[in-house]
Amino acid sequence: PHVVSFFSLSFSIHLVIMKSAIFASLLASAAAFAPAAQKGASSTALSAFEDDIGTIGPVGFFDPLGLVADGNQEKFDRLRFVELKHGRISMLAVVGYLTNAGGKYLTGDIDLAGNKFSDMGYGIAALSNISPIGLAQVFGFIGLLELFVMKDVTGQGEFVGDFRNGYIDFGWDSFDEESKIQKRAVELNQGRAAMMGILGLMVHEELGNVESLFFH
Repeated sequence: PHVVSFFSLSFSIHLVIMKSAIFASLLASAAAFAPAAQKGASSTALSAFEDDIGTIGPVGFFDPLGLVADGNQEKFDRLRFVELKHGRISMLAVVGYLTNAGGKYLTGDIDLAGNKFSDMGYGIAALSNISPIGLAQVFGFIGLLELFVMKDVTGQGEFVGDFRNGYIDFGWDSFDEESKIQKRAVELNQGRAAMMGILGLMVHEELGNVESLFFH
């Protein structure tokens, strides 16, 4: 009973985290692309951010909730950071979801009891097959990344979301400025698409028809 209760609590916490992350990412995205026809204080934000990466024509700058209507650069950077982070997480989530849904798993056992990775399933349903200790390890690893890795530790970042920390480069410094801007825009927009994608997968999984979305 105690194990079941612990799992139920862990599962509930996980759902709350996912829903909160999705909501936060959607709010962050709202601050990046929409109609330019806003008046008053909104015009300040429009002039400040209309040329920023992520503004998409013909719609233009989009801030329907007025989150950066005051033109505050620090607030905009914070929202962009959240948008980028959740976009990156969502891209990994979509790839992982579809990979497992396609029957591809890591080889070997996931625990000392002899359960295999392929026994876990995929998506939200997989949480019911992971032990409480396994869930604690997952959340612990995520917390470790959040606190010590996925951030600008050294202060050397070129832009919001640059977590290279003077260590990982992958040839970034070899690109010219135009190419860098183009690649950053691609990442941002693919992250937005992925946020909607993983949300759609989770919704359809809960509706019980997610497999109808896949090609067999």
